[in-house]
Amino acid sequence: MSDQISATPKSRNSLGDISVLYVSALMRAAEAEGANSTELASRFQLDHQTLNSPEARISIPRFMRLGHAAISETGNPALGLRMGALSRPVDAGIAGFAGETASTVGAAISILIHYALLTSRNSRGVPMVWPETRQAQFYSIRPYNGFNYFVVDSVLAAWTQFLRTVSGCYDVLERVTIEYQPIGQDDLFESWFRCPVHFGASKNSLTVRQDIWESASQQAQPAMHEKLTDLCERELQQIRRGWTTGDRVKNLLTPLFQGETPSLETIAMKLGTAPWTLQRQLAAEGTGFRELMDETRKQLARDYIRETETSLAEIAWLLGFANPAAFHKAYRRWFSLSPGEHRKRIRHS
Repeated sequence: MSDQISATPKSRNSLGDISVLYVSALMRAAEAEGANSTELASRFQLDHQTLNSPEARISIPRFMRLGHAAISETGNPALGLRMGALSRPVDAGIAGFAGETASTVGAAISILIHYALLTSRNSRGVPMVWPETRQAQFYSIRPYNGFNYFVVDSVLAAWTQFLRTVSGCYDVLERVTIEYQPIGQDDLFESWFRCPVHFGASKNSLTVRQDIWESASQQAQPAMHEKLTDLCERELQQIRRGWTTGDRVKNLLTPLFQGETPSLETIAMKLGTAPWTLQRQLAAEGTGFRELMDETRKQLARDYIRETETSLAEIAWLLGFANPAAFHKAYRRWFSLSPGEHRKRIRHS
């Protein structure tokens, strides 16, 4: 099983990748909970140089396995909360600095989340902020299991800690909603977030108290905020400038696959263009919508089989196939063997 460290976009895993800034935060939490972070890093081939490189990234599946191992070492299934508690604005890179220097708390969390792509890229979707409802939303990472609960926990907890840092207050939320079902820690979560926490919800989100949202940031600095936001915007545009039309289509396809096959019309609407215009642009790049959909599914299928323990039925659903049999047929066409056989070969290699 290959786990390549990515310092450039060229070698990225199709399921997504994350900056080692977040890995360092996870290691701090593991160390605080009694784990040997040096041994843990060595087990996952994370040397000092990698952990201190601002450009280095690891695949999302590898990050999940690292988190699962840290939870096993510490015996704390709520390690994500500990990770959030120990997070700092700098752990989100320049987006963290740009956010904390904003004029208000609402603007601060909005900036932080708007530039999340600078430090993480996940095929499941992008985090969003809804200022009118003061809500920050983390995308779904269904199906949930022991390897990814902590991801939701750590993101929501890190956002909460960021709000506490910039507001100077501890009680900053109205409510928290979490998609996965309760795992017996409801009281702990409500105690940590200091508000009602609803599990088995339709989304992963935080709703910020109105007085907190509108309050001045304790770290506000207008001149630095303008400079840092400009830097974030230039880096974001640099990332997107390298995307072809095909890249943008593939980026939109993945989170829409879940349980269905997205249409050309749906993707064109999300890109703000007409279906025939999108077809023409793709043809100019030597590809087409159906070819991109097949290529995207193939890449994702390979990485789900190679990098995760996700069941074949769940993978079929995540890739938008009508049923597992259709997924098996497509997988044989792509790789000349069944997904189950492929997974066995990888495990025994």
